[in-house]
Order: sequence, then structure tokens, then C-alpha cells
Amino acid sequence: MDKKRKSYFKEFLSEKLNTLVKQAGTTVTDMTGANAAFPDPADRASLETDRNFELRLRDREHKLIKKIKKALERIENDTFGICEDCGEEISGKRLMARPVTTQCIECKTKEELLEKSLGL
Repeated sequence: MDKKRKSYFKEFLSEKLNTLVKQAGTTVTDMTGANAAFPDPADRASLETDRNFELRLRDREHKLIKKIKKALERIENDTFGICEDCGEEISGKRLMARPVTTQCIECKTKEELLEKSLGL
């Protein structure tokens, strides 16, 4: 992968990482600051549902943060854009669609078909 492309992905992933970390920080602040007492049980249930949904979103984002950090490490190690299964280069289109990917489309398709056939 050429330096220009590497630089693009490094900047893109770094910006995404910073955005996700900031969002996580505001979530913690927002959740600790809103401890209001609700006389109506329905209002309290609604708040709890919203909080649970927010926590699920943040959990997904936490997993994405880990993947972004690993992708940034691969950029530094010159292994970014190389399939971890077959060792071939991952297509530019695939990297643009999913920059944290570790597999080329062929290997990912094989993996998904295997999972489907095993019922996973």
C-alpha cells in the first residue's frame, strides 16, 4: 500500500477513534448526572429502557474502538490492507467500506458460508 493511502486511512481511523472516545465520555457524564426521582413508574421504566439502549450502543462502540486501535497498529506495522488468512492484498473498495477489516472479501465470504453451514 502506498504512503498516500496509508496516510488517508491513518487520519480517517484516528478521527473516528477520537469521536468515539469523546462520545463515550459524554455518555458517562450524562448518565451520572441524571439521577432524578420519578413518581410515575412508567417514566422510570422509560428512562431505564433508554439507558439500556444507550449502554448497548456504547458497548458496540467500545468493540469498534478496539478494532480501530488494532487497525492503527497494523498501519504502523505495515500489515494494514493484507488479509490475515490468505496474505493477499485487501481490495481498496473493501477497505473504504470497512477500514477495520482483517480479511479480503473472498476469505470473509468463505468464513460466513462456513458459519452458516454450521449453524453458528
